[in-house]
Amino acid sequence: MSLSQSDKIKVEISGHTALVTIDNPAANTWDEESLPALADLVENLNDNRDVYALVLTGAGDKFFSAGADLKLFADGDPATADRMAKAFGQAFETLADFRGVSIAAVNGFAMGGGLEVAMACDIRIAEEQAQMALPEARVGLLPCAGGTQRLTQLVGLGWSKKIILCGERIKAAQALEIGLVEEVVPAGTALERAMALAEQVGEQSPSSIAACKRLIHSASDITIAKGLADERSEFVALFSTEDQREGVNAFLEKRKPDWKNG
Repeated sequence: MSLSQSDKIKVEISGHTALVTIDNPAANTWDEESLPALADLVENLNDNRDVYALVLTGAGDKFFSAGADLKLFADGDPATADRMAKAFGQAFETLADFRGVSIAAVNGFAMGGGLEVAMACDIRIAEEQAQMALPEARVGLLPCAGGTQRLTQLVGLGWSKKIILCGERIKAAQALEIGLVEEVVPAGTALERAMALAEQVGEQSPSSIAACKRLIHSASDITIAKGLADERSEFVALFSTEDQREGVNAFLEKRKPDWKNG
């Protein structure tokens, strides 16, 4: 029996490492099938005492993940927004709380929810051609899966504002400079490097790793819990605006949005 409930989330156990692949062509987007599947998979891996590390990557050689499937938000339905925000939160917060060490092998574009899932991992290895962004404001949305909170923790206020508020797209080398990723490797080698790092994790005491991770997270958990909840609430509130529907539909129709500021 497969550990994953969805073909969009592939998993392979190698030694003490679970290799998890986002496989939803063409851009490895997240939807109402893949998000619960990720959360369920991580819970299953938490129960497998032989798994010490998790490596997350994207299928293909262009996208790690392009984030949410924006077609879900085209009709501006607040109920859909609320349901998706909760699904994103449950999936990525479950990943962030994985008992072992999680490593994102960023093998291409990591946009929106794609970058947010990478930031939910403990460590990020990016290939030199990878690019990262949180472009939600360009389509009348906001990052609702930890983007405003985890990015700020990783790179500080200034860079968070530049990336989110100005729609800045960051290349791998710059991501390394600002602390968004821990390592940059040649194209096609992120998975190999991430698996090697996972092997190093396997040489550590899994009990010690779990305790250390809880302590590291405790330094920020007091403030981030409320921030994550507020992020989802603000996301749903946007669905009462004209700009949300205009932004998403302009993107899907490949035209420039006509903002009404309301």
